[in-house]
Amino acid sequence: MGTAAAVILLRERQIVERFQQAAATAPDRAREPSELGVHGGVAFDRLRARAVLRESTRHEYYLDESSWIALRRFRRRLVTVLLILLGAAIVMGWVTLVR
Repeated sequence: MGTAAAVILLRERQIVERFQQAAATAPDRAREPSELGVHGGVAFDRLRARAVLRESTRHEYYLDESSWIALRRFRRRLVTVLLILLGAAIVMGWVTLVR
């Protein structure tokens, strides 16, 4: 399962990079995903659902860079919190065993 998540995150990053390279970062510069070599899929759908990719006109999308930055910050914070909780659990387990 972890591998699948990593693949999806990698694919999301690749999609974002293609929109950035095409300068499709505003409604007036929206492009069809197929023009950029993007053909839907789970990663594309996730980016749309999180408003990272926004539809400008029918079948044309652009990258909302502020949404992308916010999503990346959220993910970093989530990983940090999870690591802190994991560390706390390990310490609590160790303390319990030592007694």
